[in-house]
Amino acid sequence: MKAKHLRLVMNLWPPFAFSGIRVQRIADDFSAVQVALHQRWYNRNYVGSHFGGSLFAMTDPFFMMMLLHQLGSDYIVWDKAAHIEFVKPGRGTVTAHFHLDAGTVATLRAAVDRGERVRHWFEATIHDSDGEVVANVRKQLYIRHKRPAEGSDQP
Repeated sequence: MKAKHLRLVMNLWPPFAFSGIRVQRIADDFSAVQVALHQRWYNRNYVGSHFGGSLFAMTDPFFMMMLLHQLGSDYIVWDKAAHIEFVKPGRGTVTAHFHLDAGTVATLRAAVDRGERVRHWFEATIHDSDGEVVANVRKQLYIRHKRPAEGSDQP
């Protein structure tokens, strides 16, 4: 799926649409994504700041999707672990930027091609409209080659 189509689909996807999450940009080569979370009455917590689950949800699928698109269909990429550190209350619109550089992709591909099952941590930061850090997010991805289909003639 092309990046512009995926952005449209994700913005219509109910978990994002009903949480106030908007995918603002996906680079054509899937090397960068920008996501915003707009504060609404329905995504505030008890004290009036962003609900932590919404902050985490806005970061959840992107590193996995970006890496999967970069590596191609011969690889499996799964979320393995995640950690979020809430730094300050988020209010208003908050944004997260995800970057996947070619060097990291090449290193991961080489490790998997050597037969390794790779686990790698990726990091993103959520900022408020003043540029202050609201939360730090770490996602660990598990990467390996797809196994040949049962009964196929692939080695």
